[in-house]
Amino acid sequence: MITPTIGRGAAALRRFLRNRRGALLPEFALAMPILILLSLGGLEVARYVLLHQKLDRVAATLGDLTAQAETLTVQEMDNLFEAVSYVLRPFEMGANGTVIVTAISASGGGGPQVDWQRAGGGNYPATSVFGTAGGVAALPTGFVVRDGESLVVAEVFYSYAPWVAGGVTAASELYTRALFRPRFGAIASLD
Repeated sequence: MITPTIGRGAAALRRFLRNRRGALLPEFALAMPILILLSLGGLEVARYVLLHQKLDRVAATLGDLTAQAETLTVQEMDNLFEAVSYVLRPFEMGANGTVIVTAISASGGGGPQVDWQRAGGGNYPATSVFGTAGGVAALPTGFVVRDGESLVVAEVFYSYAPWVAGGVTAASELYTRALFRPRFGAIASLD
């Protein structure tokens, strides 16, 4: 009487071992974290590249719009800074970024000087690489501003914190700039 019960148990065990319907579940459980990590990493890389392109576009747009003006007022500069939010969409400057526009000119053989400087578009604390208003301009290596020439520089600073592992990694500062020659001579001051 014990023999038929053992025989049925052995047969059930053999059927269970031959059954392959649940074999995919352990493989899926092992592969799922890797697939999630790859998906999130790809999303983060795409976000970073898009943000970098947007920051380049902000610098080029603001520098170009400033260089097109014959004269500028503080109010007109503030209006240009308002355009930053439209160019940067879907990202926001806010406390994460700022734009600094600097006018540089040279005259009298004294070398390039910073004529004026204006920051806006966000509240991120940043200092221009090109110097401060009224001071000597620090130009990139090989870039020359001769007597009678002028330059408009738009610098964009942005504190980037990744979505993936944002709590683990520190935010990094992204920086981009655009340099333009004013179309109608020097914009020596903001009125």
